[in-house]
Amino acid sequence: MVREERLRVQMPAVLSLGSNLGDRERTIREAVAEIGRLPGVTVVAASGLVETAALKPHGVDTEAPAYLNAVVAARTSLSPEQLLDALGGIESRHGRVREERWGDRTLDIDIVAFDGLRIDSERLTVPHPRAADRAFVLVPWLDIEPTAALVGLGRVDRLPAADPARVRHYDAEPLL
Repeated sequence: MVREERLRVQMPAVLSLGSNLGDRERTIREAVAEIGRLPGVTVVAASGLVETAALKPHGVDTEAPAYLNAVVAARTSLSPEQLLDALGGIESRHGRVREERWGDRTLDIDIVAFDGLRIDSERLTVPHPRAADRAFVLVPWLDIEPTAALVGLGRVDRLPAADPARVRHYDAEPLL
C-alpha cells in the first residue's frame, strides 16, 4: 500500500533575531539552528551578524549592552500565528523574559514579513511596524535578499534606514 503524503505549500517569511545579553553570538547561532528544525520551516538563508547600540523607547541607550542582530529568510507551511508561537518557544528556551518594553534580552525573534501579507491582530503585526526604521533589520536583510521589499513601502534598499553605515558588521563565521 502506498502512503500518500499531503503536500503543504511553503510561504516565504523574513525573521529578525537580536540578542544583547549573555553569549549573544552563540544564542543567535543556536536560534537559527532551532528555527531550521521547526516542523514545517525551512531556513533558506541567514545574514551575517551586525552590531548596534541598544534601542529603547526613549532612543539609543549607549549604557546598555550592544545588540547582535541577524536576519533569516525561511519558507514555512505554518500559519503566521503558528510561526509566532514556535518562535516564542525558542525565545523562552533561551531565557527570554518580557518585563520591560524594549528591555535588554537574551533573544528576540520578530516576524518582519510573511508572504507579502498585511496582518494586524492583537498578537501580530506584519510587516513588522518598525522594520522600515531599523538598520539592524534592513541591512542584514539586504545581504541575503538584495531586492527585498516591504509591503506598502517598496524596496528596502531605498529606505533611509538601509544605510550600511548605520550598523557595524560583526566578524564571525557564517550562521549557516
